[in-house]
Amino acid sequence: MSIFLLDLLSKWVSIILVTIVSIIPFSISESSYEIERNNDMILSVKTKIVEKEIDYQYSSKITNNITKTIEEGQHGIIYIDRETNEELKVRKMEPKKLLVGTGRNGNYTGVLTGYGPDCPGCSPVGNVACRTRERRAHSLINDGLYYDDKDYGELRIVAASLNAFPCGTVVKVNNGVLDSFDAIVLDTGATMRKSWNEERTVWMDLAFNTQAEAARGNATSYNTKYNVQRWGW
Repeated sequence: MSIFLLDLLSKWVSIILVTIVSIIPFSISESSYEIERNNDMILSVKTKIVEKEIDYQYSSKITNNITKTIEEGQHGIIYIDRETNEELKVRKMEPKKLLVGTGRNGNYTGVLTGYGPDCPGCSPVGNVACRTRERRAHSLINDGLYYDDKDYGELRIVAASLNAFPCGTVVKVNNGVLDSFDAIVLDTGATMRKSWNEERTVWMDLAFNTQAEAARGNATSYNTKYNVQRWGW
């Protein structure tokens, strides 16, 4: 067998071992095998697995019923010559990073309606009440009905009581009619504020292009489920 083929075989053995380590559901601390490195030598080696650690991070912005994986991480792998103790190959251990929510619980049942930037009392240029994370004004007319959040991606804009749901709050919305969607609180209104302040009832308003579109948009529901994913920015 040529040296080229033997080197290729050893590389495939290494790849297979890494793959097995990645998919097995249990931990391995050490195993032994042989690799033919050239046409006159067989190396007896051991593989040591450095199990990935878990790095916990905590955030009061995330509700206490949510734990998010930030990075999956990976087991470290060390290939050691059994005779010389020489390390042949190393894959660095990278910890799994988890974000654990410590904020207040955010599950509510309330009212959902729709509105457009042409609503009575709305900004004539369609500006919402909140500044974005980038500290910019957002216009429903010029910038659209969605906000691209760096953590949660594209989110539909809703109005809510800012006393209950600060600017930048991300909430999963299910009104039983529309498909469940993620939204971000970037606006407010008198009805939302009054509903929360006087009755402690959650009322949110889903942004549409116009009032007419909102009226036929199937948003209205008095039994909407709200699940907060993040409190504010």
